[in-house]
Amino acid sequence: MIPPLEEDYFGNAALIGVMAMKAGELLECGIGKAALEMNKMISLHSDEKIKNYYESWLKTPRLFPSGRSTSDNSLGISNSPRFDVYGNDFGWGKPVAVRNGGANKVNGKITVFAGAEEGSIDIEVCLSYEVLEALGNDTEFMLPSSN
Repeated sequence: MIPPLEEDYFGNAALIGVMAMKAGELLECGIGKAALEMNKMISLHSDEKIKNYYESWLKTPRLFPSGRSTSDNSLGISNSPRFDVYGNDFGWGKPVAVRNGGANKVNGKITVFAGAEEGSIDIEVCLSYEVLEALGNDTEFMLPSSN
């Protein structure tokens, strides 16, 4: 947002965007096509659109359902750039990793955090045991990790 939220802003300011793609299209066109479509969806969220959304929300507040996705075949991606986890020491030493709380751990949820090193990222992926097992048994998927 321009200007950005105040430094002392406390709370959430989330705006959801949805991008849909058929499995066949993803298989045929590859993950790059999915990334391109996600980029298009994100770029639709202009400063004006974001401000209008929050002004409307103040007039008619709505809560997001907790712990539910839109369908069994959905994937959610989020991040939180506001809190410098690695730059804070609460007396326990420097943090070694960032993770979500239990309310944010739903099947198909991916969270991207700023990493401990400048320019790096941490990625938390929440998948069911069945999905993880299927990925582990998929030789094509596992090929990059076997090198």
